[in-house]
Amino acid sequence: MELKLDYKKTIKVGFAFAIIILFWQVYDFVVPLLLEKAFGLSNFWRGAIMGLDNLLSLFMLPLFGKLSDKSKSRFGRRTPFIFIGTILSCVLMVFIPVTANKQLKEANALRYDITYNIQSSADDSAVTEGTSPADGVVFSDLLASWYDAAASGNYSYISQMDFRNMREADKLTREDYISIAYTPLKTEGKGDAVKYFKGEMLPSSQNTGLESKTQYGNYVEISKAEYDSLSASNTLYNKYAANGVATYLSEQVHENITVRHAGRLVIYLIVLLLVLISMGIFRSPAVALMPDVTPKPLRSQANAIINLAGGVGGAIAFIIYTAAFLVNDNAFIAIYLISAVCMLILLALFMYFVKETAMVKQCEQICEQYGITDEDDEEADLKRQEAEEGVSDSNLSDEQVAAEKKKLEKAKFRSFLLILASIFMWFMGYNAVSSNLSVYCVKVLGLSEGVAGIISGVSMGISAIAFIPVGMLAVKIGRKKSIILGFALAVVSYVLVWIFVRPGDNLLPAVLFAAFYLIAGFGLIIANVNTFPMVVELSKAQDVGKYTGYYYMATMSAQAITPAIAGLFMDSVGNYSLFGYSAVCVVAAIAFMALVRHGDSKPLPKKSVLENFDTDD
Repeated sequence: MELKLDYKKTIKVGFAFAIIILFWQVYDFVVPLLLEKAFGLSNFWRGAIMGLDNLLSLFMLPLFGKLSDKSKSRFGRRTPFIFIGTILSCVLMVFIPVTANKQLKEANALRYDITYNIQSSADDSAVTEGTSPADGVVFSDLLASWYDAAASGNYSYISQMDFRNMREADKLTREDYISIAYTPLKTEGKGDAVKYFKGEMLPSSQNTGLESKTQYGNYVEISKAEYDSLSASNTLYNKYAANGVATYLSEQVHENITVRHAGRLVIYLIVLLLVLISMGIFRSPAVALMPDVTPKPLRSQANAIINLAGGVGGAIAFIIYTAAFLVNDNAFIAIYLISAVCMLILLALFMYFVKETAMVKQCEQICEQYGITDEDDEEADLKRQEAEEGVSDSNLSDEQVAAEKKKLEKAKFRSFLLILASIFMWFMGYNAVSSNLSVYCVKVLGLSEGVAGIISGVSMGISAIAFIPVGMLAVKIGRKKSIILGFALAVVSYVLVWIFVRPGDNLLPAVLFAAFYLIAGFGLIIANVNTFPMVVELSKAQDVGKYTGYYYMATMSAQAITPAIAGLFMDSVGNYSLFGYSAVCVVAAIAFMALVRHGDSKPLPKKSVLENFDTDD
C-alpha cells in the first residue's frame, strides 16, 4: 500500500499560509498604488521601497526559522510565532494607509487641478488664475518638450518603442503629436436615436468628491463626425500621451507636496518597517510547519495544497481590494481594515484546528512505519551516485566509502546552491512584475484600479485550478522538469505582453493582457509548488526551519533588489521594458535549474508494517 497525503490535515495547516498570502497580496497590489498616488515617486524609488520588506527578510526569515527550530513550547515549535506575528501585523498594518491619508488627499487635489488646467489649455480655453500651482501650463508646450526629449534619446515621457511606432506606424509628425488632446465623450440612445456628446473636466472648485472617480461635466451635443474625430484623437492620446501625463502628474506631486513635507514619507516608511518586522516573525515558521507534519515523498503534493490554501487567502485579498476600488479609487483605509479582520479570522481557524505537537508526532509515526529517514535518503543517493560512476559499494574500502559520501555531500551542496540561484533569478523576474503590476496597469495601460484588480484576481483564480494537478505532475515527471515547465510558461507570457500589449481606447489591451498574464499564472503555480520542496528535500528533520530560511533568503534577496532595478529600466528605457527584463531573468532561472542533480522527488514508498495504519486526525 502506497503512502498517501492526509489532505484534511494539510488544509488545516494551510490556514497559516493563507494569512501570509492575504497580507502580501494586498501589500504588493495596494502599496505601489499608494506610493504612486500619494507621494508621486519614480519607478526606481517606488521599487526601492517595495524592496525594503525583502531586504529586511534576508535577516529575519533565517533568524526566526532557526529560532522556531529550537523552540520547545507546549504549543509546538511554529505555532507561537504564527500567533504573535499575526496579531502584531493586524494591529500595525492599518496604519499604512492612515499615515498617508492627508498626503493622498492633497496629491489628489493637485492632480485634478493640473489635469483640468492642461485639458483646458489644450482646448484653447483660458486657465483661471489662482486655481492651482500649474497655472499657465499649456498642454501643447508639454507635448512639444516630450517629443523633443524623445527625439534626443530621453524617453522619460514617451517610450522608445512608442516613439518609433508613433512616427512609423501612425505617421505622426511633431506638429501632429503636439495637437493631440483628450476630450471626455459619451453617447445616449441606441440605433438611429443615438446622440453624441463632448464635455469638459470640472474644475476643482466644483469637484465635491476628490476621493471619488474623476468627474466630468458641461456636456454639449455634437455631430457623429465630430465625435468620431475626437474619439480618434483620444485613441492617440491614450497610446502616446497618457503615460507621459501620468509621469508628469507624479513629478508635480513629488516636487510640490512630497519634497515640502518629507516628514510624512519618513513616518510612512517607519510604519512600513514595523509592519514588515511583524510579518517577518512568523513567515518562516508558518511555511516550515508543512514539512514538519508531512513525510518527504509527499511534500510536493502537500505544498500544492498549502499553495491552494494560500490561493484562498489571495482570493480574499482580491475580493477586498477589487470591490473597494470599484466603489472608491482611494479606499486604502477600508482595504487594510477589512484585510486585518480577515487575517484574524484565519488565525482563529488555525488555532482551533491545528494541534501542532500531535500532528508532528503522527508524522514521525508514519515515517517510522514506512521506513522514511534522512539516513535512508542519504544511502539511496549514495547508491545512485555509485551506479552513475559504475562502481559497487561491495568493492569499496571504508576510506573509499567515506570519500564517496564526501563527494555526495559536495554534489548535494552544489545542487542546493544551484536551486537557490534558480529561485533567486525566478523571483528577480516574477517579483519585478508583481510589485509593478498595479501601477503598470493603471499608469501604462490606462486601466482603472478596479479593472487592474480584476485582471490580477481572475488570473490568480483561474490558474488556481492547476494546484492539485501540479502536485501530481511532480510525482509523475519530477520536480525539476515541472519547475522548468513553469519557468518556460512565464517566459512565454512575459514576451507576449512585452511585444503585443499597448494602451488603446477599447477593451483589447485589457483582454490581451489578462490572457497573456494568465499563462504566467500557471507557470507561477508550477514553479512555486515545487521549488520549496526541492530545498527542504536536502534538509534533515532538525533543521527544516533553517532551510526554509535559506529558501526565503533566495526569494527575498531577489525581491529586495529587483523592484528598484526594474524601476530603473522603466525610467531609463521605458515602462514597456518591465516584461522584457523579467523574461531575461526567468531564462537565467531555467539555465540554473537545468544543472541541478539533487533535490528531486523520490518514488512513494510502500508500507512496511501496520498495513491499516490510520493517517486521519
